[in-house]
Amino acid sequence: VRDCIQKTLAEWSLKIGQNQNQETLEVLECTVAQAIEKINPEERDELKVSAKLFIVGSNSSSIRDAVDLACSALGVAQLDSVIIAPPPAEDGTNLSLEYLQPYWKELENLVQNKKIVAIGTSDLDKTLLEQLYLWAQVKPSSNQVNLASCCVMPPDLTAFAKECDIQLLTHNDPKELLCEASFQEVLQESIQNVKAKEWIPLWLLRYSVIVKSRGIIKSKGYIIQAKRNAS
Repeated sequence: VRDCIQKTLAEWSLKIGQNQNQETLEVLECTVAQAIEKINPEERDELKVSAKLFIVGSNSSSIRDAVDLACSALGVAQLDSVIIAPPPAEDGTNLSLEYLQPYWKELENLVQNKKIVAIGTSDLDKTLLEQLYLWAQVKPSSNQVNLASCCVMPPDLTAFAKECDIQLLTHNDPKELLCEASFQEVLQESIQNVKAKEWIPLWLLRYSVIVKSRGIIKSKGYIIQAKRNAS
């Protein structure tokens, strides 16, 4: 992730040169057009567009921004699946249903508005997954389990997922894919005269475009959004 951000920012910075006054801008859109392959509408039915969304700041409204930007970047009307990795609860407390509810409601709204087809979760144990399933209007279609936390799927989680037709997937993402300090460091290294400490990452979305019939990845990439807290 760090390498992707660094290369994109460095190339973007060279492209715009020093003519743009970064001091006065609230929003910087840093894109390298040739790095993103828009999906041909004629091929859309043959492709599955999936995403995993890592929320860095605890703001559920970030979900809509992330999905809208992903759809715009890829040239599609909706994403086939979105898995959410909510931010760790403050003070190191365990995740609870109450903590997850605002994020899930936002995802449900996007399903109802036909921006997403299926929604899933990440790193929920059987108890929390069951609580979410019973409460949710739009049920989770999948739950990712971290390979680092278990070599074998917990039997109670496996049984519940089978009963409720929830697909269990594995992943090896770190708990914190991109921390604030790491983002500011790569920003400082990549763009001249930028006040890196003013920029705070909000979310990071990783997308994959898969050819359904062959099960191969056609393209993949990251989209990140950060806000500027100028004093």
